[in-house]
Amino acid sequence: MSEKQALIIDEAQLAHLRTWTGKSETKLDLITAAPLRSMSATLDRDDVAPVPGTPLAPLWHWLYFLPHARQSEIGADGHPARGGFLPPAPLPRRMWAGGRLTWETGNPIAVGQEVQRVSTIQSVSHKAGRSGELLFVLVEHRFLNAQGLALTEEHDIVYRAASAPGAPEPAPQKPPLAGEAVWSRTIVPDDVLLFRYSALTFNGHRIHYDRKYVTEVEGYPGLIVHGPLIATLLLDLLRRNLPDAKVRRFSFKAVRPTFDLNPFSVSGKPSADGKTVELWAEDHDGWLTMQGTAELA
Repeated sequence: MSEKQALIIDEAQLAHLRTWTGKSETKLDLITAAPLRSMSATLDRDDVAPVPGTPLAPLWHWLYFLPHARQSEIGADGHPARGGFLPPAPLPRRMWAGGRLTWETGNPIAVGQEVQRVSTIQSVSHKAGRSGELLFVLVEHRFLNAQGLALTEEHDIVYRAASAPGAPEPAPQKPPLAGEAVWSRTIVPDDVLLFRYSALTFNGHRIHYDRKYVTEVEGYPGLIVHGPLIATLLLDLLRRNLPDAKVRRFSFKAVRPTFDLNPFSVSGKPSADGKTVELWAEDHDGWLTMQGTAELA
């Protein structure tokens, strides 16, 4: 059977999925203090209690605008059933692959604000190769408060086919700045940390807490550490070392899954001029799992 004949997504189905391009939805949320206190505790921070007017730390907006699918609308993997705003991708593995964010530093999202999020599907694309099929969905989120635009985010979602026995895995890679870290922190991704982050983000995806499901159904060796949690830990490392810095832009890419089986590390290296910071995560074997770049205001 040829690769084309074996594809799960054929040309007709891809054309249907692409009809989601341009689809938009608008949601409102009130920025409250309780999720911020919970996130501080989860990240083992000793922050001053947030009050009205306290700006959100970078990426902590992910604690809001959460999906609230009814229990009867949840799929077998713990995610809301496919379809609706996002296209009904027939590939079982869903991953948060990366993103690019731009903050309007003069207009931060803060506690007490009512914020509007306008989400638009920018593109739906398909790729098939030796490692299997991939469906890429690019979503743009624009966050607006009473003063106007506060944050723009491009969110990369990737759907993959289930892993076949003997299927080739992408070759692991070392961090480009391996051995050059100025800052570094070891993270122990135990069940409690993963549970607390899932609870904070109302994320029912079973790959983060159901060991039987993730190993027997999806074929991974252990629970998967949330990509957004790792990205948050990268910028948290920056905040711990440059507490007064303001992040204007941040781009990140997930390179390799991180499992709860071993500690991992987050590292950073600021540029000589202090305008950017290279950030990366690596597993216990030293393989790159996520890399990102923060641009400071």
